[in-house]
Amino acid sequence: MDKSNGKKFEMSLIGAGFGGQGLMVLGQLVAYTGIEEGRYVSWIPSYGPEMRGGTANCCVIVSSEEIGAPVVSEANIIVVMNQPSFEKFRNDVKPNGILLYNSDLVKAEGVRSDIKLIGIPANTIAIEEGSDKVANIAMLGAVVAASGIVGDKSCVETIREKLGKKKPEFLPMNLSTYERGKALVV
Repeated sequence: MDKSNGKKFEMSLIGAGFGGQGLMVLGQLVAYTGIEEGRYVSWIPSYGPEMRGGTANCCVIVSSEEIGAPVVSEANIIVVMNQPSFEKFRNDVKPNGILLYNSDLVKAEGVRSDIKLIGIPANTIAIEEGSDKVANIAMLGAVVAASGIVGDKSCVETIREKLGKKKPEFLPMNLSTYERGKALVV
């Protein structure tokens, strides 16, 4: 059951970076949260030939209505974790959309004036929190705060469910990292 209160809702996200930066997990967490909120969801991964260390991206759509085509050519939200992904996807943001980038690894130049550009020092936050593996979770917090693609409380519950059950010892770090990413946007 859709919880969008009868209003039509559809947002799309493209997340891109090197394999191993957690963009697939970021996309999955958005998708799982959308499902928990009673929405229609699609999640499509795309990997470069090298897998870990190669290019990787995913497309996510969260909608109050059935999704006709899961492929995203222009997204409401683009998340890039490295310079090659920035170069590839920076022009695929819809007008008035949001481009979030890892400011530790991306030099954001030549960006259109009709989008919102948000730099998040994701690697710095992750290292300060105790593991460079959680940079994606800092970006997730920023995505949710900046866009509303899914609800904050629902996303925290999804993190608890999907990441907390798998590796409970890392749940406090994941939740803290999420909050720090969110705080840079709110």
